Amino acid sequence: MTDARPFHFKHFSLYHHRSTMKVGTDAILLGRWTDVKPTDVVLDIGTGCGLLPLMLSQRGVSQVDAVDIDKTSVEEATVNFEASQWREQLKVFCVDVVDFQPNKKYDLIVSNPPFFSRFSKCDSERKSRARHTDMTLSREALCQAVCSLMKPDGRFALVLPFVESIDFLEIAKKYDLFLRKRMTIIPIDGKAPNRVNLELVLGKTNAVQEESFTIRDESNRFTTQYNTFLKDYYLGL
Repeated sequence: MTDARPFHFKHFSLYHHRSTMKVGTDAILLGRWTDVKPTDVVLDIGTGCGLLPLMLSQRGVSQVDAVDIDKTSVEEATVNFEASQWREQLKVFCVDVVDFQPNKKYDLIVSNPPFFSRFSKCDSERKSRARHTDMTLSREALCQAVCSLMKPDGRFALVLPFVESIDFLEIAKKYDLFLRKRMTIIPIDGKAPNRVNLELVLGKTNAVQEESFTIRDESNRFTTQYNTFLKDYYLGL
């Protein structure tokens, strides 16, 4: 039986059981890590249940638009936005980002994009569309959309599997998108990294800010780094 209860954070709650992209560690770490400014107008590509817009709104951005191709996810994100204290600054659109034509450019674009181009498809076609690049949003299409929708001095932040990120950065360079910040994420102390948060900007950068983040210690307990990093979001921290 599907658990239909909302997920509760300190300053907002959201339903996520109907969305293709549910609440998960990848998006939570990205939402906390991404640099924001009070004047930022933000676009979230592939919003799912709307987690990233809510996290960024809590951090004080001016406005967030969100897009997703999945109608049910958009419906759920709409419910979550309307129930939040930031309802006036959140909007969600059921559209493929390659067809999205807003009347503005964005200071910040964020995405927890489709990951898996080399692995088996999910049982659900909806989940496959959300998670596989060869079914919906290719790396090239994502970079092209970002370049079209982002201000010249804007930032693009996303999370990818560590191995996938290597190819992605090479593709991004073809669109004049270059790495400025990277957080390498290690699931358990002593293990190889499995995820990476990236911030890209238009034009070459002088130096890349590098950091690493470990989620659990060798005893499988959350690290002090993890608890401190997310204390403004998780209940009980």
